[in-house]
Amino acid sequence: MSPTKLISVTPDYWEEACKHLVKKDRVMKRLIPQFGDACLQSRGDPFITLARSIVGQQISVKAAQSVWDKFAVLPRKLTPANVLKLKFDDMRAAGLSARKVEYLVDLSLNFDSGNLQIKKWSDMDDEAIIAELVAIRGIGRWTAEMFLIFHLLRPNVLPLDDVGLINGISKNYFSGESVSRSEAREVSAAWAPYRSVATWYIWRSLDPLPVDY
Repeated sequence: MSPTKLISVTPDYWEEACKHLVKKDRVMKRLIPQFGDACLQSRGDPFITLARSIVGQQISVKAAQSVWDKFAVLPRKLTPANVLKLKFDDMRAAGLSARKVEYLVDLSLNFDSGNLQIKKWSDMDDEAIIAELVAIRGIGRWTAEMFLIFHLLRPNVLPLDDVGLINGISKNYFSGESVSRSEAREVSAAWAPYRSVATWYIWRSLDPLPVDY
């Protein structure tokens, strides 16, 4: 059993979002019924969500899961303070690059020191949270957007830097032709105010197994 297994939280807007998307978008009308009751879920732990997204940068979902499984069992409990006690060589042996070890340590320091306004995030808008997160080493806009979607369950995030989203829009809306960011943004106009939900279904169209952060 994974030591990071936490109670999952489902967004209360999901059903309403699906009805909206089915009505507004022909692709969503086809995609959404294919995945039954499956939906986005939050693990409820901001540190673990961000750590998982750092581990997953620039590698496949399968490779990321393999590295995460090895890394997550190194400390008795996966907390910022415990990560700071880990040995560099042990973290490298789990499959982490030296750069990712640095990023995880910096993330742990930011959480452990109380640098982040975690309790205020629920009242802050998306862009304000992104600005705070990208100040941490190793967290760019994509990682911050994954955090908004997977931890804070924000309904209207459009991660244009996400390769899966762009590929999925290409496949579902443009018969596989390459798609620019502006074209992706145009497609997403019909999804608002539930662009996170539509993005989740676009991901599912490429890989039926849900991404987990």
